[in-house]
Amino acid sequence: MRPVRLFVLVLLAVALAGCASMPAPRVAVATPPPATDLDSLVYARPAAMAGDQRVVAKPTPPPTEARAQVMVAPAEVTLDPAAAFEGEVPYTLDTGDKLRVVVFGQDGLTNSYSVDSAGAVTMPLIGAVPARGLTPGELSRAVAERLRRGFVRDPHVAIEVELYRPFFILGEVTYPGQYPYVPHMSVENAVAIAGGFTPRAYRWDIRIDRPATGGVVRKSVPLLTRVRPGDTVIIKERWF
Repeated sequence: MRPVRLFVLVLLAVALAGCASMPAPRVAVATPPPATDLDSLVYARPAAMAGDQRVVAKPTPPPTEARAQVMVAPAEVTLDPAAAFEGEVPYTLDTGDKLRVVVFGQDGLTNSYSVDSAGAVTMPLIGAVPARGLTPGELSRAVAERLRRGFVRDPHVAIEVELYRPFFILGEVTYPGQYPYVPHMSVENAVAIAGGFTPRAYRWDIRIDRPATGGVVRKSVPLLTRVRPGDTVIIKERWF
C-alpha cells in the first residue's frame, strides 16, 4: 500500500505545481479621465470592449470673449444735425446780445456792453474781447484774465445778459419781422407776438432755422417747441 500512497502524493504535487505556474487571468481596468475635465467626469462611459469602434465627440467649448468681440461688430454711430434742437443747452452769446458787465471795485469798467458784428465786446483798458460762442460765465473769466495782465491785481467780474438778441418770424403771420426775445418762449408765443396766424397759414408744418456750428439747421417742429434767441420761425402757406 505504501507504493500506492507515494504515487498519489507525487500526482498531487505535480498538479499543484502546474496550477502555480499558470498565468493569472487579465482584468481590463478603465482609466478615469483627468480630474480637471469636468465634462468627461460627468459623461464618462465604461471602457469599450474589444472590437467596439464607437467614437464619442467632445462638446465644443463656447467662444471666448475675444472671439465674441470679433464676431459682433459695433454699430456705426452717426450724428444728427437736428441734435441742436434737443435738450437744454447753455446759452451762448452772439451779435445783438446786450450784456451787463460788473467789475467789483472798478466803477469805470462797470457798464452795459453789446456784442458787435464781429462777435466781440469792447471795454476800456482791455479793448475787444471775443464773446461769440461763449457762455456769460466763460466771458467773465476771459475779461478777468485780460484785466489781470497789468491793470487790476485781483479782478472779480460778473456778466449777465441784459437784453437777448432778437428772433425772426416769417411767412403766414399778421406782422412778420424781427422781435425782441422773451425768455422761455415757444413757437406759439412767437406767433402771438406777430399778431397770430393768417387765414392761409398751415399750422401743422412749422419750421425753425437755428444757427449752429458751421451753418444753420432747419427742422419741422410742433407749436410748443422752445424758441431760442436768433431763431427764424417760418410759417408755411396751405394750398387748400
